[in-house]
Amino acid sequence: MTSVPSSRPTALVTGATAGLGAAYARSLAGRGFDLVVVARDAGRLESTAATLRADFGVDVEVLVADLSDRAALGRVAERVGSTTAPVDVLVNNAGFGLRQRFFDGDPADHERMFDVLCRAVMVLSRAAAGAMVPRGRGWVLNVGSVAGLVPGGGHYSAAKAYVIVLTETLAGELRGTGVRATVVEPGYVRTEFHARSGMASGGRSALSSRIWLDIDDVVDASLDDLFAGRAVSVPTKRWKAVSAVLDVLPRGLVSTVWNRMPSGAARRHPTRGA
Repeated sequence: MTSVPSSRPTALVTGATAGLGAAYARSLAGRGFDLVVVARDAGRLESTAATLRADFGVDVEVLVADLSDRAALGRVAERVGSTTAPVDVLVNNAGFGLRQRFFDGDPADHERMFDVLCRAVMVLSRAAAGAMVPRGRGWVLNVGSVAGLVPGGGHYSAAKAYVIVLTETLAGELRGTGVRATVVEPGYVRTEFHARSGMASGGRSALSSRIWLDIDDVVDASLDDLFAGRAVSVPTKRWKAVSAVLDVLPRGLVSTVWNRMPSGAARRHPTRGA
């Protein structure tokens, strides 16, 4: 469903029906943006759109698409690159995890992860930059992860490392154009992501409260950094510290420590016979 054009700026959010994507959509609507919401599930997407319209009085366009499907991704890229109904903010958020080692499971699952977490980010970021630069204004926010700094975090870490480097590269190329690109690198966030991936999520103990982040804190901090023109956003001082340490420690040491932790690859990605 296409909304009647308004004078408000427009933000397009992928993976907008749950987790960080739903929170980004709500936060941007609260900041006065009309929305284009993208996800695979048409029912959840329509419900999300109806709630956003009712709660914030903004126009919400629904775009049903599985970003692992190249034809569907092409339709989203076409919408991102529209010159008649411009997108001012792109949030590349869609993603999922796999609770298995890189060489376990169905290769098709890993191919789909690459398509959604890497190829879709590349295609949509490029479409956005191509449309925004001639206008001299726009913002691209790509959702990375501190996991992208960790060798040994499985295919997910590799995919997020790609997102981090791609976005930092794009941010450098966009200097002086009026268009900004930011990658957000959160730590553990309380969302549906871990449950859908078959992983445990944090509780509400004193320790968990220091490690696990509330979703609105991540969203608000990263949007503030995006509009301030910062290329990298790491929400909260404690995760900034973790990120800084990971960036300077020898990668072999980081990998060894990660794999020995209870949450590390040895237990998060069990193998047959383990």
